[in-house]
Amino acid sequence: MKISGKKSFILILVASILLFFLSYLIGNAIFQNKSYNFMVKYTSNDNIASDDVILVVIDDKSLTELGRWPWKRDRTIQIFDYLEYYTDAKVIAYDAVVMAPDFENPESDRYFFNNVGKYNKLIAGVGFMSENFGDNINEAEYNALLTEKNNIKVIDKRRKKQNKENFYKSFTPFLKEYFKNIKLLGSVNTYQDQDGYIRRIDQLVDYNGGLYPSLGLISYSKYTGINEFTIDDEYITAKNDKYKLKIPVKSDSGIVFSYISFYKTLDGMYSHKKVSASDVIKSLESIKKGEKPILDPAIFKDKAVFVGANANAQALFDIKRTPISDTFAGVDIQATNFNNLIDNVFYTTSSPYYDFAIVLFAFLLVMVFVSLLPVSTALLCASCAMLLYFVFAFIMYDNRFAIGLIMPEIFMVFAIGCGYSYKYLIEGRKKEKIQTAMSKYISKDVMQNVVQNIDSIKLGGKRAEVTVLFADIRGFTSISEQLSPVEVTKILNEYFSELVPIIEQHKGILNKFMGDAILAIFGEPIKNENHPIDAVKCANKMLKKVKLLQEKWLNEGKPKIEIGIGIATGEAFVGNIGSEERLEYTVIGDTVNTASRIENYNKVYRTNFLISEETYLKVQKYVDVIKIREVSIRGKAKKINIYEVLRILDNN
Repeated sequence: MKISGKKSFILILVASILLFFLSYLIGNAIFQNKSYNFMVKYTSNDNIASDDVILVVIDDKSLTELGRWPWKRDRTIQIFDYLEYYTDAKVIAYDAVVMAPDFENPESDRYFFNNVGKYNKLIAGVGFMSENFGDNINEAEYNALLTEKNNIKVIDKRRKKQNKENFYKSFTPFLKEYFKNIKLLGSVNTYQDQDGYIRRIDQLVDYNGGLYPSLGLISYSKYTGINEFTIDDEYITAKNDKYKLKIPVKSDSGIVFSYISFYKTLDGMYSHKKVSASDVIKSLESIKKGEKPILDPAIFKDKAVFVGANANAQALFDIKRTPISDTFAGVDIQATNFNNLIDNVFYTTSSPYYDFAIVLFAFLLVMVFVSLLPVSTALLCASCAMLLYFVFAFIMYDNRFAIGLIMPEIFMVFAIGCGYSYKYLIEGRKKEKIQTAMSKYISKDVMQNVVQNIDSIKLGGKRAEVTVLFADIRGFTSISEQLSPVEVTKILNEYFSELVPIIEQHKGILNKFMGDAILAIFGEPIKNENHPIDAVKCANKMLKKVKLLQEKWLNEGKPKIEIGIGIATGEAFVGNIGSEERLEYTVIGDTVNTASRIENYNKVYRTNFLISEETYLKVQKYVDVIKIREVSIRGKAKKINIYEVLRILDNN
């Protein structure tokens, strides 16, 4: 069953839409993060981290010079002492969670807990967890302490507040002594995507009815003196006379997160300037001895100092995967977040609806190109659209607005395939319709030859041996005078409708109608070595069909119609004649003339079926004939023999 062009369009459209949605749902999750990584890494190459941030890292050098891990906790106190009392650092952010006591060094533990509360610049890290940490802890007491360690005020103007159970159920079980004495806490939670990369950070943790800031955000508060923040469905905002903050955020299951705007890495692991913890401790020891320190305290003036571990020791190795590096220091992620807050620069991501709209628009745009434009022009426009979109996406990423990159490009290519599939189908339908229509005017075989050689159609042809059949109705002029035009037309249409299929059945082609006459060719363009006998068999069957028509027409009261057939075999010109604007596939030459004149002799000798001597010589094994005589053919100097075909032999 054939499907109409309209139905084909609907089927292709529906299939394309279904495939579009399926591919988008699957592909967007796969490719979006990869494109994000690529563009962020590329565009971050020119972003230099602020000098207002410096790292103190417990690195391999520290372990080599001061001993293996774990250190006694008084080492950490030495770092805090130096930064608090001997530098003009504004903030000390400690990217570590103290979870368990040091059973080997209980005195060091007590010293650490008794002294950690004396630092006014210090902010310690706390990690929130998605599972409860047990029943052996007085949670209410810890929650009260947690609230006490949060000195910022958050005005919540969100319309879409969390109605379902929060993602975070608890926080890391601090030692109570440490928890009581530390003055400020900040969340060190980072959000790891399914592929293992960290692209965002929790700015506010929605926990147990309260909003708790990230280590970066509470460090920003202490650094700038801003203590009040407002959150709505899209932003966290705050300001004072010197600083203005507007963080684009998204809320999800108790997490208020923002995307990190990374900076150029200095050595593949850090974006910010770093110093070794061993140099800090040695500097403190030198100062206490009255000696010149290794580190000039002036390098920390007005700085936000982030303290963290990054040594290769199993307990310390804090390496994260980020878009700009697969070996990025965890402490530098916290520092980068703080740097983003100070610079008021963040990545903003488009909504899924926006990304989908972009992909759909790109798909439809290319489909329009393909549907309406020639192939070369369409491909050029589609290529330009893909290039322009890539440039557009690059500019957006460079301005820290992340949009889908790979999926629109993929769907532009997909649109090209869909568009040309549809175009091929529609053009095929049109071509089929044209062939069907034109075959009513010219032979189907000629039409097929034209279709197969459409690019090589030109004036000209060749000489070839063919057999030409000429059939004519006797006295058709007088018959026409007896009938109305409608009746004449009806008789001719019925006559041609019955005889033309016989010609095609015998591998002949109808060359043309000449009034009531038929001119048929055998041997070209359909190659056939047996064209003489096929032509003769065809004529014989045509005569039988006419007898049946005669009986039918007589019963209908119509006049008796007789036909004469003449066949000649010989060389003729076969091909395209006419002009560059109008061609006709035909046969011309002496053989055509001979067939026509032989047919006229049917009137003279009261016969119905005559053939030339050349034809007879090729078919004599297959027919019974009577030799008529030598006759003159107009245009030929020499007389030729003609033969009446009586019957086709049964064994053939």
